[in-house]
Amino acid sequence: MTTPLQDSGDTRTLIDALLEEQRDLTAVERFARWHDAHPDKNLSASHRALIPLSAPKPGEQYAFEVDLDRCSGCKSCVTACHALNGLDENETWRGTGLLHGQGRSSFQQTITTACHHCVEPGCLDGCPVLAYDKDPLTGIVRHLDDQCIGCQYCILMCPYEVPKYSEKRGIVRKCDMCHQRLAHGEAPACVQACPSEAIRIITVEQESVRKDYRDVAATNSFLPCSPEPAITLPTTRYISQKSLPSGLIAGDAHETRLQPAHWPLVWMLVLTQLGVGGFAFLPFVFRAAQPALATVALAASLLGLGGSVFHLGQPRKTWRAFLGWRRSWLSREIIGFGVFALSAIATTAAVYFGRATFAWFLSTTLLGIFGVFCSGMVYHVTQRECWRGELSVGRFFGTTAVLGAAAAQCAAEFSGTTNVVFILILVLASVIKLSRELTFLRACPDDADLDYEPPLGLRARNAFLMRFRFGMILRSRLAFGWIGGVVLPLFSILFISEPRTLAIAILLLCLAGEFIERFLFFRTVAVSGMPGGVHA
Repeated sequence: MTTPLQDSGDTRTLIDALLEEQRDLTAVERFARWHDAHPDKNLSASHRALIPLSAPKPGEQYAFEVDLDRCSGCKSCVTACHALNGLDENETWRGTGLLHGQGRSSFQQTITTACHHCVEPGCLDGCPVLAYDKDPLTGIVRHLDDQCIGCQYCILMCPYEVPKYSEKRGIVRKCDMCHQRLAHGEAPACVQACPSEAIRIITVEQESVRKDYRDVAATNSFLPCSPEPAITLPTTRYISQKSLPSGLIAGDAHETRLQPAHWPLVWMLVLTQLGVGGFAFLPFVFRAAQPALATVALAASLLGLGGSVFHLGQPRKTWRAFLGWRRSWLSREIIGFGVFALSAIATTAAVYFGRATFAWFLSTTLLGIFGVFCSGMVYHVTQRECWRGELSVGRFFGTTAVLGAAAAQCAAEFSGTTNVVFILILVLASVIKLSRELTFLRACPDDADLDYEPPLGLRARNAFLMRFRFGMILRSRLAFGWIGGVVLPLFSILFISEPRTLAIAILLLCLAGEFIERFLFFRTVAVSGMPGGVHA
């Protein structure tokens, strides 16, 4: 039986149509046939046609242009980039992704992505050691390997997750658009390797990019399922003769992607906030308790700052971290806590020698508060939805208040006094902080599933990971927080035969709860990036 494919009398069967489609050459086969038919053609001249004939004019820069109609997802660009740049085994500077329709929609679009060499690159603005440079002539954003300390902050600052950390070298590396090849009139590796010429280099006006993305911030006119382009103003151009349908989702939209735990940062953030909280309460404890509280606060601060060095791939270059203070919050955090540590040492010495004054306490506390504020801003400015505002700055100051009050009460008990005010502050701070965390968890419905359509939003995905993938750890955090920060402190107001033991238990439980909270802060954060592929 034959099924007409058209009403015009075409009696071709479905098998005929499939055979005809099968005879259509792939991009690689077409390139191979063209090469065999034109052995005398100069391929380098052909490749040079894919790059501008002249350098960018003032106000312009180089940019990638990707023809979506030609991209077949063959990954020739990925292989060429990897081979030419000598990348590590699991290191990639260019990748391929997928956009597809939902439900009954059979639409599918492959995408090749690399560094977008943004007009206002987040990696450059966040680097504390000025290891990034945006060439004033070409606009190419280059990474200066010899200056990198391996802090990996640029990875957090880039909404497209372009920079890649090389554990072998202890530094971050990224695509530089093969700038040396471009300087000699040669196409970058990915451009030259693409058999269907889906990638080319063009020049774009930087002011035009600003108008396209800053003036139309309500819609994502860059690429569906990609981060908001107004954040860094990417210059890559994705073009197509046909309009992309609405409601597309990325190939990896339902993939559960856990982020690194960053244990040295967990250690540093919790302990420095304990130290700042201790010095903030120091002038309000009895003089007999001040040496113990100052010692605990100073030790926590120094241990936290010392532990943070283990997060660096090149710790010997840490001294350079002040260079980016004009634009990098990480650089300001390092400077702030460095000065705070010196002031904390002097204040502790003054306490032991009986020379401490309120001015000593106030200056050290203000420096510590500035350091904690910088810590919160380090993550807020990444513009990750789950780290914005109160979710980073608010939580960090909440930890400062909880641990500071717990440490102050513990020191007071060891001096033979019980301060009900410290207990009430601890209970109030714990209730507010834990209540806010519980409110955040409600962003994910009780019956949520990552296989649902459409994909969960970023906050809901973050809450999903904490509730269902790290449920036991989350319950431990809440248990430690409520018992150590609320139940035991209220119980301690009553007559207790061993108040010192209870005070130590309160401090340790609160400290354990904050360590777990900070671990979840890093491990479960949901991030948006360029569309990825479907993984098994």
